[in-house]
Amino acid sequence: MRRFHLPILIVLLSAIGLGVFAYKVSALGMPLQPDATAETWLVEARVRYQPTGGAASVELRIPHRLPNFSILDEGFVSRGYGLNTLAQAEDRLAHWTTRQPRGEQVLYYRATLYRDGNDRSESDYPGPVAVPDWTEPYRSAADALIDDVRSRSSNIQSFASVLVNDLANAAPSSNAAVFIESDDDRASRTETLIELLATARIPARQVTALRLIDGRRDIEPQTWLEVHNTRRWVPIDPETGEIEYPSDVVVWAHGDAPLLEITNGENAEVRFAVSRGVQDALATIQRFGDTLDTRILDFSTLNLPLGTQNTYRVLLMVPLGAMIIVFLRNVIGIQTFGTFMPVLIALSFRETLLLAGIILFTLIVSLGLVVRFYLEHLRLLLVPRLAAVVSVVIMLMLGISILSHQLGFERALALSLFPMVILAMTIERMSVVWEEHGPADAITQGIGSLVVAAAAYGLMANRQLEHLLFVFPELLLVLLAVTLLLGRYTGYRLTELFRFGRIQDAMRRTD
Repeated sequence: MRRFHLPILIVLLSAIGLGVFAYKVSALGMPLQPDATAETWLVEARVRYQPTGGAASVELRIPHRLPNFSILDEGFVSRGYGLNTLAQAEDRLAHWTTRQPRGEQVLYYRATLYRDGNDRSESDYPGPVAVPDWTEPYRSAADALIDDVRSRSSNIQSFASVLVNDLANAAPSSNAAVFIESDDDRASRTETLIELLATARIPARQVTALRLIDGRRDIEPQTWLEVHNTRRWVPIDPETGEIEYPSDVVVWAHGDAPLLEITNGENAEVRFAVSRGVQDALATIQRFGDTLDTRILDFSTLNLPLGTQNTYRVLLMVPLGAMIIVFLRNVIGIQTFGTFMPVLIALSFRETLLLAGIILFTLIVSLGLVVRFYLEHLRLLLVPRLAAVVSVVIMLMLGISILSHQLGFERALALSLFPMVILAMTIERMSVVWEEHGPADAITQGIGSLVVAAAAYGLMANRQLEHLLFVFPELLLVLLAVTLLLGRYTGYRLTELFRFGRIQDAMRRTD
């Protein structure tokens, strides 16, 4: 069982990390690209009326649970009015009150909507509805029409769709023509359909919706039909019979109650305007997460203070750099001074940029080596020698920064970000290797450290990877699993294969 411990741990870490990542992407819609944008819609309802004297009361039905859309933000503009919002079955009611309004009154309700793709249409089955009390000849025509539609449909929603098409294309002598009036509009056609569906004991209701057209300032509300198929409310266009709402239609209210009701007012009207907007996807998802019944975003890096976020944008890249070093050392076989020195140098390269960073690093280490060889003649103990090297490194960094500033080479001012202790340890380690194994090994390991640091910088400076690890820190579990997997690698390194290959070639030539 002990030999399966590590594989099980690797699979478990990968499953948790990828599972949380998939949930954030699919359920919450968190963006995979750092510059991703999200489409939002600002919908404004403008109420206008003329007071007739006395205290006025204005009631406007406003959305609550929208199929396919979420309300990211909303606001009310109503100076001099008291405001309450009352929850109803599927909608809400904005209730404005004022004591002595004078002159024409204008009130506003604004909502910012985001399309999230969640239909929110599931609900308990209300049960079969009562059959309307038709009079003749409507009763006979309704029964015959219902029987004919039932024979040409397979379920509730197809029944409703066939019924809509029969009314839309009714022949003058057909049973459907009995229910058609010459001045029918969408609202009256929907009312007729609801009564006919009730004859078949199918629950149906009227819905008020808006078509999202960018820049329109006078959008007429549309009436839609919804039928319950025992699991959810299914929307159907009352004119064409098409099922489901188009992507540019948003539900505003349910039922046949008027959108606007005013007490002590006349000439009342409500008009709708729509404007499309584009916002940062990450900020939009944060606001969208506040509307969901989930706590996962409460523990997100996005909720940290801004300064702390900027710090972790850098720190979260360190495990990626460490994994790259493990791969390059254990699989490729590149020799370096230490394990974490290339990662820290790669972090410094993020500020100095690669070419300038390599030049500055090489200059500091070369000058430091000269000082280190001089200190060797003084026969100092290890700790005082390291302290002296650190002091010299800092003085060298200061001198190079002052000189580069005078020469106008401002990029070298970022030299202060190099970890001076790591530089001192690198100089000490390189001098020891130089003395024990010769300058060739020391220079080889120094070049290997720069190569690994440059490779780690190439990944750690990638904005796409930085975005993924910051927004989806659970991917660190996947990096940990890969690192653990590489930790069990005991095969030949790539550089060893080349070296052994040359030995084999030499042996063949000898034979």
